Amino acid sequence: MSRASKLTLAATSLFAASTVIIVHYQQKFEKEAMHEGVVRDMEQQRIKRERQLDFDLQKALEEEYKRDQSVHDSIAAADKATPNR
Repeated sequence: MSRASKLTLAATSLFAASTVIIVHYQQKFEKEAMHEGVVRDMEQQRIKRERQLDFDLQKALEEEYKRDQSVHDSIAAADKATPNR
């Protein structure tokens, strides 16, 4: 084999091996990024559920307080009390 063909073979082999290695690491990085997205989505769903539970609890407390207390709209009562000019 001539020197040029040996260099060509070595260069193409090195290029092919480096391409395989780069693609491998790129796929590994993308897989980790996708997994982080799933973890982030699960965390957002957990936070959403907690906020919904807090909202439901506040709604139930509001209903309970409205049953126990008489709540009136003070602005509407003031409008009814003042005569029209």
